[in-house]
Amino acid sequence: MSTGVIIVLIVIVAAVLVVAAVLALRARGPQHGGSLKRRFGPEYDRAVVRHDGDTKAAERELSERVRRHGSLHTRPLEPAERERFEARWTAAQERFVDSPREAVGEADRLLAELAGARGYPDGAQYEEQLAALSVHHAHHVDGYRRVHRVTHAHAQAQTHTAGADSGGAETAAASDTEELREALVAARALFEQLVRPGRHDDGRPGTGARVAPAPAPAAASGPASAPGSTPASTPASEPAARAPHGWSLGKRRPKES
Repeated sequence: MSTGVIIVLIVIVAAVLVVAAVLALRARGPQHGGSLKRRFGPEYDRAVVRHDGDTKAAERELSERVRRHGSLHTRPLEPAERERFEARWTAAQERFVDSPREAVGEADRLLAELAGARGYPDGAQYEEQLAALSVHHAHHVDGYRRVHRVTHAHAQAQTHTAGADSGGAETAAASDTEELREALVAARALFEQLVRPGRHDDGRPGTGARVAPAPAPAAASGPASAPGSTPASTPASEPAARAPHGWSLGKRRPKES
């Protein structure tokens, strides 16, 4: 056999191997190894931890999520829907100052309803809804998981602190409030992703919950000054109501000036 024929055979065998490798990679698709890690980001790491470091088991779980929800088509919100969701989120943030747990519970319900309105599985199927959201919003879905977890841990937390002394109860309450605050802040990112206009929506950039402007201060009333006299000083009026800060969740109410 001539050298030329041998070279041709080698080239043919190499080409066959390359084609086979390409077909194998296509068969695996975006649901394998490094592609899964790039797609899911922090969710990939959480899945590995949940499976005690077994990356194969974690990748099987994530691949199954992609199989079930990867082709899901969401629908954009109507402008009126978006405004209602934004108003409810702003109200939940305002409520946090006085009732942090109730505010986080409202955020949990709101995210479930918002995801359902966008076309994800219904909020009554929490695990399935979370799985679908993780496929399309992997970098933000943990905020929803956190508010859901702390909301449904309420009864357990109350039982745990029921017999604590006053000092221990105060420390536990402060720690609990901080956990709630962090959960609500984390959930905000997913809310913004879900509520903002889509590619085929009305074209306005998503800005998260909008805040209404503060009302104008009322004109000071009082008796008119006599001609030529020095105007009487009036008591300082109450400061105009401030618009709530869009996304800031202070740990305590600011002092009135």
